[in-house]
Amino acid sequence: MPKLVKLYIRNVVIGFAIAAAFVGMLLWFNVMNIWHLVTHSDAGILAVFLLWFLHGIVFAGVQFAWAVMSLAEPAGGGKGGTPALRDLQPALAVAPKRENGIKKIR
Repeated sequence: MPKLVKLYIRNVVIGFAIAAAFVGMLLWFNVMNIWHLVTHSDAGILAVFLLWFLHGIVFAGVQFAWAVMSLAEPAGGGKGGTPALRDLQPALAVAPKRENGIKKIR
């Protein structure tokens, strides 16, 4: 299996595990009385599954994006930024002079 596919699968599993922990904490701490809503509804299991699945999609995407972006870091640590952008200096911009609300051009 290619390394990129292994990286993707590993990070998706991590993201869904984080989502399971997150939904578990939502239920454990009874945020907005969600435990009562889930346990006293006939669609409670579906609600918990959807909470886990949709949060899993988000957390897996964030986890994979973080993993991919961390691959781009140079081995020596680097200084960061594009050299052309690091060397820029601010320029003075001259505004037209106004007298009595009327713009005068020099």
